[in-house]
Amino acid sequence: QVHLVESGGGSVQPGDSLKLFCVASGSVARTWTMGWYRQAPGKQRQAVATISNYGITRYSNSVKGRFTITRNNALTTIYLQMDNLEPDDTAVYYCNYETSGSPATWGQGTQVTVSS
Repeated sequence: QVHLVESGGGSVQPGDSLKLFCVASGSVARTWTMGWYRQAPGKQRQAVATISNYGITRYSNSVKGRFTITRNNALTTIYLQMDNLEPDDTAVYYCNYETSGSPATWGQGTQVTVSS
């Protein structure tokens, strides 16, 4: 079983930056995909960015060029660097872990609020 802990959310103004952290512990597989999803009030949860243990990344069109997802060398932590934040980025951000043959694991979520 894998446990995810997120941190790094907060309240910022448009144009500011934030960095999110997600630490995975427990039985982390050798091959996995981890990512960040977000859910705004009244909206469905949507993918923001994902990264595999091999370093392959994917981004939603709404964050391309502004957000960067990375992982640490121990392959137990992922980061989301969010630059030039916009009000539409306001949401609860959830870390996700997936590996073949197991159900997805979710973190508890961290709030990001972008407002002037």
